[in-house]
Amino acid sequence: MQESCCNVCFRACRLKEGQTGACFARICRDGEVRPLNYGHLTSLALDPIGKKPLARFMPGAKILSAGSFGCNLKCPFCQNCEISCAGMTDGQVFFADAQGMVHRIPVTICTPEELCAEAVFQKENGNVGVAYTYNEPLVGYEYVRDCAMTVHKAGMVNVLVTAGCVTQEVQAEILPYIDAMNIDLKSFRASFYRDLVGGDLDMVRSFIETAVCDETTHVELTCLIIPGENDTEEEMEEMASWIASLDGGKGKEVPLHVSRFFPRHRMSDRAPTPVETVYRLAEVASGHLRYVYTGNC
Repeated sequence: MQESCCNVCFRACRLKEGQTGACFARICRDGEVRPLNYGHLTSLALDPIGKKPLARFMPGAKILSAGSFGCNLKCPFCQNCEISCAGMTDGQVFFADAQGMVHRIPVTICTPEELCAEAVFQKENGNVGVAYTYNEPLVGYEYVRDCAMTVHKAGMVNVLVTAGCVTQEVQAEILPYIDAMNIDLKSFRASFYRDLVGGDLDMVRSFIETAVCDETTHVELTCLIIPGENDTEEEMEEMASWIASLDGGKGKEVPLHVSRFFPRHRMSDRAPTPVETVYRLAEVASGHLRYVYTGNC
């Protein structure tokens, strides 16, 4: 049987007719890899924009936040595992928890025009646009692109919250319509991406570099500090130095959120990150970056 290749990330999943990719959100239909999760919203909420987190983009505003299901990473510490690890069977979205229990996830079908209409309706409550968040939005980048184009036409802004582990081809599809993004830089070690979260550090670095060099998009980064995994001063020094070097040294203006880990998903038996560790690593990063924030402390 002929296979089709997905273009979203380093996995380049080769799928036979009816097969879904490793992200659970893309499927081969009629010989073409398509988003299975297009327009399927599992989450919709009006959030403070600082919750994305964005500290230096429209501070104090609210933004309509939309999420679907699926993710191309397999983070054992995922904070939204119920939707990022969910898949679809016979039109229903399901999540299997760490104990093997299967849960049905409620879904609302929402076209780009309907999502935009809701965003416009929420203007009276302080809304400035739409944020694509909660799961990994770019495993369904076609929906993000189509919604973002519609939202821009309505005179509102688009925010993307992503792990950035996607191809330059996908990034080029959405970047012209994104006003701000927060990108997870989970570690600065290739082994962390490869062995712990099933990702590719080089692809994430490339995504970040392209975004930072794009003059029309505001970029902020987040690093979740996990004890024993990515919490050394040496790694933070290397990460912050690299960020500062981006775009000919303009990267020093890129805000970095150093965030505290809490037990979750398959790391529910771990202890939370000590608060003093977060503050110490934030201080290290401040030696290279102008704007460093601590989170979950």
